[in-house]
Amino acid sequence: MTTEISSLVDPSSLRAPPLIAVVACLLLAGCAVGPDFKRPAAPDVSGYTTHPLATTVASKGVAGGEAQGFTSGSDIPGDWWTLFHSAPLNALIEQSLRNNPDLKAAQAALAEARENVLAQRGTYYPSVSASFSASRQKTPGTISPTPSNNALLYNVFTPQVSISYAPDLFGLNRRTVESVKAQEQAVRFQLIATHVTLSTNVVVAAVQEASLQAQVDATRRMIGINGKMLQILRYQFAKGYASRLDVAAQESQLAQVTATLPPLLKQLAQQQDLLAVLTGRFPSQAPAEKFDLSSLQLPQELPVSLPSALVAQRPDVRQAEANLHVASAQVGIATANRLPNIQLTADAGSTALAIGQVFKAGTGFWDLGAAITAPIFEGGTLLHQQRAAKAAYVEAAEQYRSTVLTAFQNVADTLVALDQDADGLKSAAAAADAAKVTLDLSQRQWKDGYASYLSLLSAEQADLQAQINLVQAQANRYADTAALFQALGGGWWHRAELQQADSRQPDSKQVGSIRDKDEN
Repeated sequence: MTTEISSLVDPSSLRAPPLIAVVACLLLAGCAVGPDFKRPAAPDVSGYTTHPLATTVASKGVAGGEAQGFTSGSDIPGDWWTLFHSAPLNALIEQSLRNNPDLKAAQAALAEARENVLAQRGTYYPSVSASFSASRQKTPGTISPTPSNNALLYNVFTPQVSISYAPDLFGLNRRTVESVKAQEQAVRFQLIATHVTLSTNVVVAAVQEASLQAQVDATRRMIGINGKMLQILRYQFAKGYASRLDVAAQESQLAQVTATLPPLLKQLAQQQDLLAVLTGRFPSQAPAEKFDLSSLQLPQELPVSLPSALVAQRPDVRQAEANLHVASAQVGIATANRLPNIQLTADAGSTALAIGQVFKAGTGFWDLGAAITAPIFEGGTLLHQQRAAKAAYVEAAEQYRSTVLTAFQNVADTLVALDQDADGLKSAAAAADAAKVTLDLSQRQWKDGYASYLSLLSAEQADLQAQINLVQAQANRYADTAALFQALGGGWWHRAELQQADSRQPDSKQVGSIRDKDEN
């Protein structure tokens, strides 16, 4: 950067070296070495899946069997979980958002990051300090006394004000502030990710609890049915109407069904413990809310954000972008560390032999100073630190790209899952209907004497297994619906506690490239 100083300063003032130095510093202060960060451009893709999805199939007469339509470009509400129309679920999520320790820790981390930004901004201003010293001294008579009154024993009182300032010639302070501000943004989006993940986890845990409770109830009924079947076969075996092989087969069947109950009970207890912890409670203080899949309403209109907007909505992508910004600023910091540094100092004060003489005429002193320091030989340390910063920028850029790809994968996987969940629920519902018809026919035949009781029990067992499969298919639709809202960003931009003044919508700019600077 070159500027004609004579055009800005009166020639008569050029005889004052301090003024020239100050003007020169002000002129150079506009330069900041290193790359200027630019937001990465939004991916140039038009969709998430190879085959666009419009509407899922419906299963009439089944809870959670409604058809779901995908609305491209529609916005996501900040309280998306209310679309399930469950007051207990809403209450549980609000409790978790108030009491979850992970969320509170993330809030404290953001407050810490903001204070670090404010602290770093102090480097823009001069440093001013005040001191006061008092001493009693005695000098030997063999040398000249220090005070002007020739006293050998005297007191010295010195109040002093010191000012120091380092002009930001090459943008070291500005790049450092830029770095900590980007770190604050990374922490902010980590908080947002924690918020979105927490609400999703509560919904999924509640859905899984309801599903597991239904499966436990059905499994217990199956155990009872198999136990009755075994009693009948043992009676028939004793009367000679059944073989030992039939009895052994039924004993094996009962043991297998019984073995499926403990894992379900374990999973149910774990989900209840998880819900307690998510709401900031101990497992022994599990929430009283109980959930049933039939009490949840499946959202039928699902928003699907445009691919160009996803990168601005996903908190993990925004966090990766902030980390990329940090790496960009670190390149400027490493570059500035290789360049000269100027330090301006000034001291003013008073020295007196008596406290009452302080600040009287003739006791004052002052000094002005300027120093310039430039690294000459550091054993290659600064050079390699600069190269390491550039490599870290490339690493952060690739991590950003990986995060974006993963985000698009999450959305695509969830959309496909919802489509397949609808088909799976339709098949499970058809199987449950068929099992119910079989059970009804078996009951009629048994009452009329055309079928054995074993046939009736087999039909009841098949009906219960079909109900378990149906419950699992219903839970998949609810859980994957919640996963879609999470994959699209969770609508955090509509929640006041997650917004800040510099929140922004996406605008497409290319990632700033790092151009190698001339090595010093």
